[in-house]
Amino acid sequence: MGCSFSGLNALYDATNSGKDVWINENRYRIIRQLGEGGFAYVYLVKMLPIASSHPSSAAPKKFKDPSHVSGLSLSLSLSLSLSLQNCIALLIDFLPNLNWYIDYNVGINCSSNDGTYAMKKILIQNSNQLEVVREEIRVSSLFSHPNLLPLIDHAIISIKIAVVSYLRLQMALPFHFLRRDWGLNPGYVFSEQKGNLPLPVQEGSWKHEAYLLFPVHLDGTLLDNATAMKAKKEFFSTPDVLHIFRQICAGLKHMHSLDPPYAHNDVKPGNVLVTYRKGQPPLAILMDFGSARPARKQIRSRSEALQLQEWASEHCSAPFRAPELWDCPSHADIDERTDIWSLGCTLFGIMYGVSPFEYALEEPEGSQQLAIANAQIKWPAGPNPPYPDTLHKFVTWLLQPQATVRPRIDDIIIHVDKLISKFSP
Repeated sequence: MGCSFSGLNALYDATNSGKDVWINENRYRIIRQLGEGGFAYVYLVKMLPIASSHPSSAAPKKFKDPSHVSGLSLSLSLSLSLSLQNCIALLIDFLPNLNWYIDYNVGINCSSNDGTYAMKKILIQNSNQLEVVREEIRVSSLFSHPNLLPLIDHAIISIKIAVVSYLRLQMALPFHFLRRDWGLNPGYVFSEQKGNLPLPVQEGSWKHEAYLLFPVHLDGTLLDNATAMKAKKEFFSTPDVLHIFRQICAGLKHMHSLDPPYAHNDVKPGNVLVTYRKGQPPLAILMDFGSARPARKQIRSRSEALQLQEWASEHCSAPFRAPELWDCPSHADIDERTDIWSLGCTLFGIMYGVSPFEYALEEPEGSQQLAIANAQIKWPAGPNPPYPDTLHKFVTWLLQPQATVRPRIDDIIIHVDKLISKFSP
């Protein structure tokens, strides 16, 4: 459903630590940045009390078409000569009068004990990226499992800012008049005498920002932990390796069991959150469904094969990408077993902190693809005593270059349960 809230504070505050941002009916205080990558930023946020939440006393506006992202009802005219600080001050003067509109939200009844969450902010550059974000939100709403990260809430904000001619604006009014007397009619400035002075406004483009709210897991990802442990020459114990892996399998089984089955398409240690628990194995949660798609696809031509390879090169991390996504035959049936290859690489990563094909990055170009195509695994030095040989054979079983002989998730879970029974204290 769509709803509105007043003020540009969401735009201004969401970019500054210690400030506030609105996601639908709730207000969150940004505590600190947790990470960033590409056009996305992840923040630790804390929900503020409801009593101080909504800044507008006006009734929320709703859209007839919930799939439509609407935008700011006013085009803002800014001088190119103004400093960033002054531009922000100018925007803030509009707070009581402007409405922001947000896309319909997908909510899950999930909350944090202390009111803290992880908020992902995505800067959307074009319509294609907007559709990708919408698809991630839609796909995330399909899953409900304790080992899959739930999307609690989201908002997509649309802003339209037009640019006014530099000279005309400078001649029109000094900046301090703009701050005090800017009116609400698009393309007009009101002076101290309240005289309307029309200005030619250039057509601006729509800009979007998405805010996605998730439960927070401050112990980081498997990649974070593996990197830190590797630096100290530490390793997960065999039981912890198996328990972490078993939870990832459980999350994937949920995705693979849908109708139609969904593939995650980017299973890797960097997309697995861990939380350490006293007296228990670490909790593992699979996240980031931006690449998740229906798993089964028929390839019946060279052009379709090339399209799949191009898509995979953009959405599936190279060291964890299945061979059939590197070099797809012109006649192939792709299914969820692309995830099984990534799962085998991830198991190797839990054990040794790297992909089994990471070594090929230091070799001539094309070596990594060749190593993956032939499943050429190099076992690095491990703990003392070393991991059992049955665990190495388990990894090799998952990393079958031919997808048709790769095991399915149900078979993997049966096998890992037997290993847990064998190696648990």
